Amino acid sequence: MAKVIVTDREGADHELNGQSGWSLMEIIREANLPIEAACGGCCACATCHVYVDAAWVDKLAAPESDESMMLDEAFQVQDNSRLSCQVKFTDALDGLKVTLAPEF
Repeated sequence: MAKVIVTDREGADHELNGQSGWSLMEIIREANLPIEAACGGCCACATCHVYVDAAWVDKLAAPESDESMMLDEAFQVQDNSRLSCQVKFTDALDGLKVTLAPEF
């Protein structure tokens, strides 16, 4: 099974089983990591904000305009910021590394 490595806000790494077809947000929530995801994945908030590891940024599909606009509402946005609800996981993303962004 494909893996996702998520670094939590305290710096601890968690190796999660990635389910192809799920959003990255769903995988993180299923593992009970602290991600709010208030809108449930509708791209209507920015509470599932993550930082994508530099080695993976160019391997993901570019963000759609809705995601880019919603990231304007996020805290501490960086060039590698993404909304995890908008990243669809596939087996090709085996080993994807992300870090949970600060809550505020």
